[in-house]
Amino acid sequence: MKISKNQFVNFILVILLTTLIGCASTSRQEGTGEYIDDAVITTKVKAEIFNDSSLKSSEINVETYKGIVQLSGFVNSAADINRAVEVSRTVKGVTSVKNDMHVKGK
Repeated sequence: MKISKNQFVNFILVILLTTLIGCASTSRQEGTGEYIDDAVITTKVKAEIFNDSSLKSSEINVETYKGIVQLSGFVNSAADINRAVEVSRTVKGVTSVKNDMHVKGK
């Protein structure tokens, strides 16, 4: 069986297209590039929170999905919650911040 040049090129294009579609994001799953971008955003947000002397960064969890940062954990005051949200919003790439932090009960 002899394969023409056009058939070979079409075959390669189909494989390439299938591969690229497999890496594309959906509403429930991130593509590879988005995952890496979100990991970078998470790292930057954690660094900004860590560098803020008024926040105890070990008590604040940060997760990012498609540029949306979710903060969770327990902090000492409502002011700490507001500060963490404010710091997170300043990071490049953050599209919005979801706050799921709580003030510690005494």
